[in-house]
Amino acid sequence: MDIFNDLLNGVTSAASGLWPAPQDHPSLQDGKLRPCPGTPNCVCSEADSGPFPVEPVAFSGEADAAWKRLAKVIRDMGGRIETDDGEYLWSTFTVPVFGFVDDVEFRLDGTAGVIHVRSASRLGFSDLGVNRARVDDIRHRMLS
Repeated sequence: MDIFNDLLNGVTSAASGLWPAPQDHPSLQDGKLRPCPGTPNCVCSEADSGPFPVEPVAFSGEADAAWKRLAKVIRDMGGRIETDDGEYLWSTFTVPVFGFVDDVEFRLDGTAGVIHVRSASRLGFSDLGVNRARVDDIRHRMLS
């Protein structure tokens, strides 16, 4: 099985170099996550309006502990943390085989007991539900 995983990772790494990096590094806009562009390959818990909303990740207990747990969940899922300032986190996930890169951002709202999330594909129009499924998986893992 290791040979298969090594081959798959090699193909994914080679293919991911074909896709462009984002023009600008993702960041907050006016203290919130950016809204989705209106395509079905993006979900966001913080957009004022939009066709593809998703619920934020709720937590109980201390915000710092939830934030650390989030970082562990991202790494366990194969994500790479690009930026983490303690209240905003930008991570990337590479879709196996094709090498597509998805940007997944989080903003901590400790007062409300939630972590807002935005998950978006860099390219294309549809993601066949991958970003929504990823957010649901993160939410589930945060509860376990």
